[in-house]
Amino acid sequence: MLTYTEAMQRVTTMQAQLRNKGVDGALFIFPIDVYYFSGTRQNSTLWIPTSGEPVLLVRKSLSRAKSESVLTDIRPFPSSKEFPALFGEQVQKIGFTFDVAPVQQLNYYTKLLPGREFVDISSANREVRSVKSAFELEQLRISGAALCSVFKQVPEFLKEGMRELDLAADFEYRLRKAGNEGYVRMRAYNQELFGGLAVSAGGASFGFFDGAVTGKGLSNASPQGASRDLITRNMPIFIDFTGVFNGYITDMTRMFVIGTLDPELQRAFDLSLEIQTHLQKALKPGAICEELFQQAVEIADRGGLGAHFMGMPGEQARFVGHGVGLELDEYPVLAQGFKVPLQAGQTIAIEPKFVFPEKGVIGIENTFAVSDNGGEKITDIDDRIMFL
Repeated sequence: MLTYTEAMQRVTTMQAQLRNKGVDGALFIFPIDVYYFSGTRQNSTLWIPTSGEPVLLVRKSLSRAKSESVLTDIRPFPSSKEFPALFGEQVQKIGFTFDVAPVQQLNYYTKLLPGREFVDISSANREVRSVKSAFELEQLRISGAALCSVFKQVPEFLKEGMRELDLAADFEYRLRKAGNEGYVRMRAYNQELFGGLAVSAGGASFGFFDGAVTGKGLSNASPQGASRDLITRNMPIFIDFTGVFNGYITDMTRMFVIGTLDPELQRAFDLSLEIQTHLQKALKPGAICEELFQQAVEIADRGGLGAHFMGMPGEQARFVGHGVGLELDEYPVLAQGFKVPLQAGQTIAIEPKFVFPEKGVIGIENTFAVSDNGGEKITDIDDRIMFL
């Protein structure tokens, strides 16, 4: 679990970012941000001054927050009259995560602290959290190993004629039994995910989800993931799931086929592996995220399948990899417009995938850690298609 030393390393790194931005401190209200710095997900607000110890203000449950958090200053959330007394007159500029904070909450804290200026520190916060410590990398390896253990069981329960929904349910059952927490936290507004996808012909569907594959889902209210369609012979079976253990998310995809596979789909899968191999070798500090995305697109184009790369025609995702950690959509992103260099310790799910209307979806996904030697594969089982 999180130690005081680990927590204070995170706090110190954040404080350096705040000083660089000329901010006097930061208020964190988003639960997973509070958890990252404090070790507890209780209903709390965290104050991190530019220097000195952070203060955790707890609404509920104070007793559990005290038992879980490694911070030393943990108090009940004060009344509106008492709240301003926590901040000296020197505190004039306060950091706030505008990317996730509702306007209502910003207005609330603005009224509690009149005369102060609230500034956006969303990017700084995400940059700090993107670089994983040795402790976090170990949590991700544990998560990856558990997720891999369930993927290895798929041949035991995947049967011709079962519904996509039944396949997903069988996978979810085993993943939950392995200790999966299920909270696939996402930072992006209007995005949500129920664990993952288990789709076959229904995978080639248009949809809202910001990814290559959406799936039909079960209704207009849940237009994502497995459907009631039957799994048939000679069709690609695409299983893309997350594992969430001790809060840390790993993400992977494996392909299965009952029978044989259309040659064009096999060619697309081989191209997915080529793109993954290229990117894994390139996952070194200093590599520019946008350039890696462009290289992936060029490989897909050279292979003659660029029109099918990363989504349905006209709705293709403009990324090929996304950061993972306590959230599914962390920094960095291997995407168009993300012109920043990689850093050692960042963890990225690489997911080159192809979508063919009428034929289905195919591809690969693994979670990697950026290192001087290229990407360390965290979801480390065989990538090949499993033919049953």
